[in-house]
Amino acid sequence: MTANSANTSTSVFRLSPLIRITLLSLYVALTVPLPFLSQVTAAPVPPVLLWIGITMGLIGLYAVLTERVILDDQGIQVTYPVWVPRFFRKGWFLPWSDIKQLKPRSTGQGGLVYYFLSQDGKAYLLPMRVAGFARLVQIVEAKTGIDTTDVRPLAQPWMYAILLLFTLLLFLVDAWTITTALATGQLT
Repeated sequence: MTANSANTSTSVFRLSPLIRITLLSLYVALTVPLPFLSQVTAAPVPPVLLWIGITMGLIGLYAVLTERVILDDQGIQVTYPVWVPRFFRKGWFLPWSDIKQLKPRSTGQGGLVYYFLSQDGKAYLLPMRVAGFARLVQIVEAKTGIDTTDVRPLAQPWMYAILLLFTLLLFLVDAWTITTALATGQLT
């Protein structure tokens, strides 16, 4: 190990487990009843096609939720596991020396997101849904010298906790819907 590599510090931030579980659960709760309802209502879309689409969608959503943010002495990088095709999610790397500023932008829902602006004018979205966001922002400030005092995560954990609670209630409705569909005797 060289002296240079001994001084290298790398921090890896993954998407918050609360956000990942909430979004995956919501997807399942919204889609699983569809094949059952398709069969009961004799919809033109066959249930097997819906199951294939639901499975592909779940894999795609899971792929998006595997995002990792890596901060080291060279810069900040957003990556995905090797099984996620690059055409689906590319990721990016931005050296600390190329970061000119951190610029806020309002969202359509009234929230605030931040973009790194590089020396050549390109914008890179600051990942805001990672576990340990406050530590990520501290590292960014230490590496770039940009004041991050006012930078806050886009959504607070309590918002995802409420969404998860409503998703669990939706699972109860799903169970009732599927049970009712099975009880009609039209499903085999």
